[in-house]
Amino acid sequence: MSSLPPSASGCFRVVRNRRVLWNFGLTSATGGVIGAALYRWARNQWLSVIFGVLLLFAAVSEISGLARHMHFRGWIAWLAGALSGLLGGLVGNQGGIRSAALLGFELDKHQFVATATAIGLFVDGARMPIYVATQHEGLIQLREWIIAATAGVTVGTVLGSRTLARIPDVWFRRVLAIVLALLGSAMVIRGFRNHG
Repeated sequence: MSSLPPSASGCFRVVRNRRVLWNFGLTSATGGVIGAALYRWARNQWLSVIFGVLLLFAAVSEISGLARHMHFRGWIAWLAGALSGLLGGLVGNQGGIRSAALLGFELDKHQFVATATAIGLFVDGARMPIYVATQHEGLIQLREWIIAATAGVTVGTVLGSRTLARIPDVWFRRVLAIVLALLGSAMVIRGFRNHG
């Protein structure tokens, strides 16, 4: 195991930490499917504000050290997965809320990224058929952007796995908190602008 590159080692650690992957990941996928199914009828800009506030809370909790005292176990992990999946499906953005929720688990940076990626595949695999069935025309209109985004994700994954090894664990969590704060602020601002 020690001879593996950091990115591969991180993927193997997901298998070691199946509890997070299954407890949080499966309920997150279920919540994502429900949220995606309700997306057309439940779109409300206040959801974006709530989403943004939760991300800001997660960022402040991590920066202040509060997140280190919050540990998701047992039924709380199931509930956190379901709620993050549901809200992400309703808003259409699950990466941020999933990362915020994963701060409640004791994961190092490789475990965090590999687990988030694996759960992302669960969630997207579950909800994409819903989006295709309910919003296929809109997706066809956005096909160029979808292709570009897919290419960007692929390149970002390759470059990110190499960069991750150079980032100390403490800085990884701080950078993540900053990204969550920026995303949360953007969601709150967008929600208020669209509501006004």
